[in-house]
Amino acid sequence: MGRWRYWTQHALTGDVLCPALPLGDPEFGRELNGPGQLSGTLAPRWVRANPDLIRPHTTLIYAEADGMLRWGGLVWSVDAEDREYRIEAAGWSSYLTKRHDTHGELGARGPYVNGDPCQVIRDIWAYAQEQPDGNLGVVVDPVTGPATVGTPAEPWHSYWYEAPNLGDLVDGLVGEDGAPQYTCHSEYQTNGTVRRRILLGYPRLGARRTDIIFRTGVNITAAPTVGFSGDDYANTIIGTGAGEGTATRFAVDSVRDGGLRMETVLALPTVTGTDVLGRRIAAERRARQVMGGIDTLVVRDHPNAPLGSWQIGDDVQVAVSNAWVDWSGWVRITAESYQPAGDGGESCATLTVARADTFHYGAPEAP
Repeated sequence: MGRWRYWTQHALTGDVLCPALPLGDPEFGRELNGPGQLSGTLAPRWVRANPDLIRPHTTLIYAEADGMLRWGGLVWSVDAEDREYRIEAAGWSSYLTKRHDTHGELGARGPYVNGDPCQVIRDIWAYAQEQPDGNLGVVVDPVTGPATVGTPAEPWHSYWYEAPNLGDLVDGLVGEDGAPQYTCHSEYQTNGTVRRRILLGYPRLGARRTDIIFRTGVNITAAPTVGFSGDDYANTIIGTGAGEGTATRFAVDSVRDGGLRMETVLALPTVTGTDVLGRRIAAERRARQVMGGIDTLVVRDHPNAPLGSWQIGDDVQVAVSNAWVDWSGWVRITAESYQPAGDGGESCATLTVARADTFHYGAPEAP
């Protein structure tokens, strides 16, 4: 990984405030369905000489390597201590946590009946950015999907008198199985300006990658812990779907595997078909019967998977060997945290992962 550069920009005017910020102890990364974070420190002497260059609610900050943007977001807090000045920043979607719908129905864009949640997310951003001093220049991918929000009996509303938080509205639209997924992204355009982007995916974000791999002794810096948890294991899944009381959709999928009966309840309130419910709980049971998994990986730059070669949401094959176990499987990257090294050091990234077979993609099928 080449030389890292950090720079800042005014949130409204776009003016470059500092083209080369001397950021110490940097750490940053993106996450699935969240803003991602950045942190670092500055020397007090530099801050005193440049008092107006880092200001919460005004400053955007970027991380760049090899001429490519790796991260971008808003400075949210600065903490001045005895010998260091710590910066905390978050990605573009964090801005919505400080915005509310004060006009109702996202400025008359709603209510929504059988609306596409991808379009509702775009409307939330459009509403936020049409208000005075609210335009971050964020664009949302033009993805569509068959999932819906709101019914004729219960439309999806955003009432002005409740002043709903726009960040909470987005969280509600991406928080269920079968919902669209997003992450925050920054990239240079051909004219040198920055495109601030919400990568939106349906039925999923990311893809199964066969061109990169993580292996201990190769590009995994230390063998991660492989957990075999009885708390996560189940050979019987009890599924509940749509409906109330005795009208609730209900199904059970169970196998006898020579061990104790271990049950888990899977609530899927949007599933209206018993056949669909049956398929979902069967898939859940198969996934929970497979023991073993990892939740974090620390990887270094390597031709097998150069730093930055993956995207949030990608499935990647992992092979772990240590004194106790050999484990391999597909994991999904749900968050990343880069730790750039100084001159002569080795940069690495900590990845938060989950077994890929624990995710379900796509809207519930019709009964």
